[in-house]
Amino acid sequence: MKHLLLIAAVTLSSPVLAQEAPAPQPGVEAPAAEPARLAAAQAVVDKLFPTGTYARIMNGTMDTVMKGAMASVGELPLKDLAGIGGVPEEQLKQMGDGKLKEMLAILDPAFDQRMAASMRAMMPELTKLMTQFEPGIREGLTAAYARRYTPEQLAEMGQFFSTPTGSLYASESMVIFMDPEVVNRMMGMIPEMTKQMPTVMGSVERAIASLPKPKSLEDLTKTERTRLAALLGVSEAELIKRNKTDKRR
Repeated sequence: MKHLLLIAAVTLSSPVLAQEAPAPQPGVEAPAAEPARLAAAQAVVDKLFPTGTYARIMNGTMDTVMKGAMASVGELPLKDLAGIGGVPEEQLKQMGDGKLKEMLAILDPAFDQRMAASMRAMMPELTKLMTQFEPGIREGLTAAYARRYTPEQLAEMGQFFSTPTGSLYASESMVIFMDPEVVNRMMGMIPEMTKQMPTVMGSVERAIASLPKPKSLEDLTKTERTRLAALLGVSEAELIKRNKTDKRR
């Protein structure tokens, strides 16, 4: 969402808009904007993020995007995925050039049908869920725009959004990142990202190498085990039993 708003701000930028208010510092609560400024920001958000935007995204394009994503993932080489999983280099050299979809064809011949059925069942529920979140997102966007832009800047945006071109831009600004032209190029990044992931994870491992390892159940004190069991809603004996079962798997 943040990058969508950035694109909107850059597209609408002018010498006046360039003088936006500074963003709040992390951990510092931003002062509430005055009612008039909030009203101006609300008018902008009504254009950029009208009620029903999430339903439009989910019903109009998400299913296509998910299908494209799954097809792209199926083309990933097993060797690259194994590298992400930490398989030693010596073992990787012994692997063939097979792709994920070839392995799935053996292990789960109905994978494509299963995923298609899952998405058909999932999308209506996700649409309802995202629609529930929408009022809060709109409220947050309104506050953010009111804080970052002056009333004059918000009025200038509103004037642009009132033109035929501005109205069209605003109505598409939140869904254009789901356009197949954009999605296909994003999906095209996945193979290279997969190849680079072992390097990325190596950097992470080096960054956390000096930190203490997470505790196992055996490392906990009696007080800590009792508290952990209470947090999980089980007895301490059940916690210990489950831990032993997990280790045998």
